[in-house]
Amino acid sequence: MTAPFRPAGEGVRTRLFQIIFESDTPLAKAFDIALIVVILASVLVVMLDTVEGFSTAYGEWFYWIEWGFTLLFTVELAIRLYILDKPMRYVRSFYGVIDIVAILPTWLMLLIPGTQTLVIVRLLRVLRIFRVLRLMQFVGEGRLLVEALKNSVHQIFLFLFTVFLLVTLFASLMYMIEPAEAGFTSIPISIYWAIVTLTTVGYGDIVPVTPFGQSISTLIMLIGYSIIAVPTGVFSAEVIRSIRADRYSEQACPGCGHDRHERRARYCLKCGTWLDEETPDPNKRKPRGKRAR
Repeated sequence: MTAPFRPAGEGVRTRLFQIIFESDTPLAKAFDIALIVVILASVLVVMLDTVEGFSTAYGEWFYWIEWGFTLLFTVELAIRLYILDKPMRYVRSFYGVIDIVAILPTWLMLLIPGTQTLVIVRLLRVLRIFRVLRLMQFVGEGRLLVEALKNSVHQIFLFLFTVFLLVTLFASLMYMIEPAEAGFTSIPISIYWAIVTLTTVGYGDIVPVTPFGQSISTLIMLIGYSIIAVPTGVFSAEVIRSIRADRYSEQACPGCGHDRHERRARYCLKCGTWLDEETPDPNKRKPRGKRAR
């Protein structure tokens, strides 16, 4: 059974718990897959309802279909709470909050018109596919990436601050050089243009017209291509460092002092010494005693 939750009693509640909260049996997997299909269908209805042609022709159908999905998910949530011994624990859990948020916009539509488009957050419920396809083992890899991002946040902040200084400098220069007719009506507008140019997006709504301004634009674009790899390199280096820290131990070999061993290693890579000083080497032969005469 799922560790944080337990059924409220034996019989029907236990059977429903095994189907809804577990994915070990074919019936439980079928339920999860059917739930994901229904979630995707409800999201598709919301998306099609925003298309003018479909909304004009099938708007009333979409309205009632969405209410059908909402009632279905409401009943499902009620069943989940009914079969649990501590339903409020599920309500406060990650999936519980998502389940509530998924049905809340449609019910709020009765009080606040227009909130039905927020039903798109129902797509978050598809995260249950991690449990169905046994993908929870990859959560550790995601944790490693988040840890690497946290460790490199200072370098990235310094990089962004430097970029902001360059953008402000070039924007002020372009504001003085280019005429207002070209679109450079203020320094904030020029900063917007500099950011668009530095990131090589190039919307084309503001374009320099003087030769000097065009030369500066060329320089900014070249700088943009050269610095775009900086945060990627910083983050990649931190990821490699995190992988090494997660894989290798700093324990020094008692024999030769080498301190770069894999965490699962039992013997030194260089000299073959048993690394765990607290336990004896199981492969070391015990000295034979003297034979009795």
